[in-house]
Amino acid sequence: MRTSINRILLGLTGLLLLALGAAVLIGSLDLQRRWDFTMPSSWPFSGPKDVLLSAHDRTRYRSRGWWWPTVIAALGVLFLGALWWLLAQARTRRLRQLRIDSGDGQGAQIRGRAVENVLSAESEAYDGVEWAGSTLIRKRRVPQARLVLGLAPHATPVEVVDGLDTEVLERARTSTGLDALPAEARLRAVRHRASRVT
Repeated sequence: MRTSINRILLGLTGLLLLALGAAVLIGSLDLQRRWDFTMPSSWPFSGPKDVLLSAHDRTRYRSRGWWWPTVIAALGVLFLGALWWLLAQARTRRLRQLRIDSGDGQGAQIRGRAVENVLSAESEAYDGVEWAGSTLIRKRRVPQARLVLGLAPHATPVEVVDGLDTEVLERARTSTGLDALPAEARLRAVRHRASRVT
């Protein structure tokens, strides 16, 4: 869920909370009087004794039967939404460990980061690839590789993808004992700065 929309929502939420915190801080510390500056007339706090809601506003609906269930339900939905959002930030499909067949019937665990480093290094060593990055994720309970490749100007994308599949990914499948290692490759052209020839 770490998309640009998510980052925008997190940024807007942070700005809103920062503005609210600044308003409370300026009012509660009476900074307007201490530092001799004025705030707009619509500013909610002008001094340490000001409140956001007046006593009338706070107690206006208390006698109604729907008030407290509505407040509790709204706070519960807000809490559950915030908790879900927090857990979504922490959840990742990145493969931390990979179980491989060691040939002795026991099996072994290998770090996903180690496989990613090998995939990146071998991809960079392939002709036509200037830089590479890789990530192992778990998709539908099957490991999958995601590669980002920076192609050299002379490289042909089809040849690079075919070569990586038959050489680099095949070695990864063999060494990890996986029947299949699906891969998604994103290709990017490497732009070199023009240099003047004299």
